[in-house]
Amino acid sequence: MIGYFSELRYKEVIDVHTGFRLGYVCDAEFDDAEGRLCSLVTPGRAKLFGLLGREDDYVLPWGSIVRIGSDIVLVDIQESVQRRKRPKRSWL
Repeated sequence: MIGYFSELRYKEVIDVHTGFRLGYVCDAEFDDAEGRLCSLVTPGRAKLFGLLGREDDYVLPWGSIVRIGSDIVLVDIQESVQRRKRPKRSWL
């Protein structure tokens, strides 16, 4: 199966143990020294329809991915998932 990284953005991430929906893939971390993907990032939940910002993003290590299907990504997150604040963007 040949796929493109851009296709991951349209896949929903679901925990296999709890069935909890973590959201859609929004970013990935890439190790340029080894030339491989390290983790996938899904955005945190919106607070009050996004007006009050968002919760921290979920960072899912590549080892926690169980299966990548045609429309979903199944992950195994038995311990707490690492969360990361979204960096502020510069408009200049």
